[in-house]
Amino acid sequence: MQRQALVIGLGQFGMSTARALASFGVEVLAVDTKQSRVEEAGDFCAEALCFDARDSDLLAGTAPARRDLCLCAVGDEGRESNILITAMLREMGAPRVIARATDALHARILAAVGAHEVVNPEAAFGQRLAARLAHRGILDEVDLGDGLVFTELTAPPAFVGRPLIELALPERHGVTVVGLRHKSGTERRFVKLDPRRPLSADDTLLIVAPAGAVHDLTRRV
Repeated sequence: MQRQALVIGLGQFGMSTARALASFGVEVLAVDTKQSRVEEAGDFCAEALCFDARDSDLLAGTAPARRDLCLCAVGDEGRESNILITAMLREMGAPRVIARATDALHARILAAVGAHEVVNPEAAFGQRLAARLAHRGILDEVDLGDGLVFTELTAPPAFVGRPLIELALPERHGVTVVGLRHKSGTERRFVKLDPRRPLSADDTLLIVAPAGAVHDLTRRV
């Protein structure tokens, strides 16, 4: 059965998320108070409606309880609205509510009113960008929770020509390589993870490790 999502708030974050969900085959119902945004979302969403989601009767009409997920993406211009809508979605039986926060206090309030997940896209992007800028070779990082981080790391010069079995990264640095990509032209393709294959300068290591472990590794090698 096709998954269904309700996306409320079509600013840059909400619009891009709705577009991506639709591209993944999710049936998206998008809601915003601005007609121009609704018309834009109508080009790729299953349905797009223009109304104020603070109206409980209109919000109930979107059947939150029957949606696989509900995203409240209302941003800086409506923190109070964001909190109210999140609370109403929970009251209406939405099985999974994701709410956008703008700061730590906002995040705590959203969690208190029942959001299953709270996201701060600006803060998350800033952290990922900072890691890439501050540590040589890091292409991207994603927090997996529970103190673990997924990192894409260009093979350091000290690793080139040496196989993973020789580098012994889990024992020496506390990191685990779970995948490998090789750059060919402008594309990076997954290759078989062979611990005896010497690494090249065009290889990218896909690593799962405790937070900070890869940063320490880049400083040591």
